Amino acid sequence: MAELTKTLELKLVDPNTHKRQKLRETRDAYQQALQAAFAAGCDTQSATNDVVVEYDLSGYAKNVLKKYVPQLHNSYDADELHDDQPVKFTNEGLQLDHKPENAIEWYVKIPHHEDYHLWMPARANPEQRDWLEAVYADDAEMGESRLFERDGTWYLHVTATRDVEDKSEASADERTPIGVDIGEASLVTVCHRDEHGSPVRPRLWADDGKTVRRLRKTYFTAKRRLQQRGSERIVDSFGDALWDQIDDVFHRVTREVVNYAESVENPVLVLEDLTYIRENMDYGEYMNRRLHGWGFAKLHAQIRYKATEKGIPVKTVNPRNTSKACHACGEHGYRPRQATFRCSNEDCWVGEYQADVNGAINIADRYRSGESHRRNNRASRQKAGDDDSATDGASLTEPQDSHADAEIQQETRGTYAS
Repeated sequence: MAELTKTLELKLVDPNTHKRQKLRETRDAYQQALQAAFAAGCDTQSATNDVVVEYDLSGYAKNVLKKYVPQLHNSYDADELHDDQPVKFTNEGLQLDHKPENAIEWYVKIPHHEDYHLWMPARANPEQRDWLEAVYADDAEMGESRLFERDGTWYLHVTATRDVEDKSEASADERTPIGVDIGEASLVTVCHRDEHGSPVRPRLWADDGKTVRRLRKTYFTAKRRLQQRGSERIVDSFGDALWDQIDDVFHRVTREVVNYAESVENPVLVLEDLTYIRENMDYGEYMNRRLHGWGFAKLHAQIRYKATEKGIPVKTVNPRNTSKACHACGEHGYRPRQATFRCSNEDCWVGEYQADVNGAINIADRYRSGESHRRNNRASRQKAGDDDSATDGASLTEPQDSHADAEIQQETRGTYAS
């Protein structure tokens, strides 16, 4: 097991005039505090604190300065401190939010001062997606972050550290694809085919699906009642406890999924591509349940980064019709019940099959067939009504700026479990 550290690169997307002003105010206050503390010859954290405490900065930025200035004092002359120093925050200062259903997936909460922060949409380096997902799920350690402006564009760099296990790489043809279906009847279902092409060792986490449904129902029932009584603080406290329980289920189940993959020779975990789901812009009843009600994206992300830690590759495929097609003959079928798939081909031996296992096999087969896993142009993708969902769009919201004393935007956990 090796410990790796990487700098994750985020570009803030088109801040409006208000946000640009706030970012510049933060930068200017930080640089003024840095210059003042350095010019005062502060060589201890206490001395630095006495200077920077007067500036309108968040504690996350002041705490960096308290450590940074004493280090600089013994190494630089005052005229070597340039006025374009990046704003640095401690690891507690930054917060990530992931909304894969949006065209811009990532949002960052940037501290402005003690009572105010900014939520900003951000584009990430696509090659660092696994790392960012691991940070988001608290399984990579976030370090210091740096905010800076270059040629009118604002950037945020975040250091992250994680453990990665090295394994020998097998060719694609040698891999055993394991389909991963995230659904409702079963929280997660995995299955693969043996050397003869027969589906083997399906595993379903159906009881965990029931547990999550029960916890969510408990939360929303209690939330309505408590809100009617005006008990917002109790709502928040009660909700945090329940979301923690749901997160515990997600982490355990995704660990078990990766353990399953480790038991298979040369595994590759195959997931449905969130890009297709997002760009298909389907936010009807079905997809809302998947993306929001089930924490689809969160489970997806946890499987990805936990597999990466174990050296197990993860690939994605277009989810088109994976729940509709029969894994044996390819004909479309239907679900007489949530957990049951019925093939419409009377000559097919399948008849009825466990629906989630059928979907998992189709996902694995989609990878085995060599189908491109990258996006093609929109015209070549699924036609309206030809996927598991509708194609009409829907209005999406993003986190908003807020004062500490005001009602903050919907919490990240609530985003994926509501």
